[in-house]
Amino acid sequence: MPALSPLAFALLVLAAAVAGFVDSIAGGGGIITLPALLAAGLPPHLALGTNKLQSSFGSLTATLRFRAAGIVRLRDLIPGILATALGAAAGAFAVGAVDTTFLKVLIPVLLLCIVAFLALRPRFGLKAGTRRVAWVPFWIVAGLVLGFYDGFFGPGTGTFWAIAFVGLAGLEMQGATAHTKVANFTSNIVSLVVFFFAGTVLVPIGLAMGLAQAGGAYLGSKMVMKRGAGFVRTILMVMSVCIVVYIIVRYWILK
Repeated sequence: MPALSPLAFALLVLAAAVAGFVDSIAGGGGIITLPALLAAGLPPHLALGTNKLQSSFGSLTATLRFRAAGIVRLRDLIPGILATALGAAAGAFAVGAVDTTFLKVLIPVLLLCIVAFLALRPRFGLKAGTRRVAWVPFWIVAGLVLGFYDGFFGPGTGTFWAIAFVGLAGLEMQGATAHTKVANFTSNIVSLVVFFFAGTVLVPIGLAMGLAQAGGAYLGSKMVMKRGAGFVRTILMVMSVCIVVYIIVRYWILK
């Protein structure tokens, strides 16, 4: 394990706590923790694997909070969980075999389109809408596609899930966020298993950050339930723009 100064270790834990808070509301926590791990001196393969470990704590905590509040019922989501797990496993195994250049161009464009759409549709997601796709087919298709994307590339996954839940499944933003956390945890834990067997997870750092991530996620999910759909919608737009900036800087400017 690379040697870390006490200050660097403390900053990683702080970054994880902030990421957990933000991620439980609108996704995008990885754009905080992954650069922090890289800045601490971890090589990219170890940073990616360790990031999956710590982020799993946050998505699990948020999932359990939303389940306890009755916003999600896990037994109803089994088809989606299985589809998402399968998609994430395929995506994680495909990382080294497929060129991601097209995603580095496409994803920022899609995210900016989502921000523009939300800006032009200020009521979108504030109330439950009409379900356009039956629940089981929605979960299976979205799980396979977005699970694969999260295992393969990742940035913006939470945003795409939230928009899919609102636009196709008819949920409002609060419910969409809760269901997104279930999907995020599923793809996180599957990808983590792949990284773990590849030997690219630094467990001590990941566990310390994971505990901080869980604390941030607890507070963030509490904020979602307190503030409601309008708050989630605003944070979702802000984080979408941040993810666009992150992709441009990481994959184009610093490549």
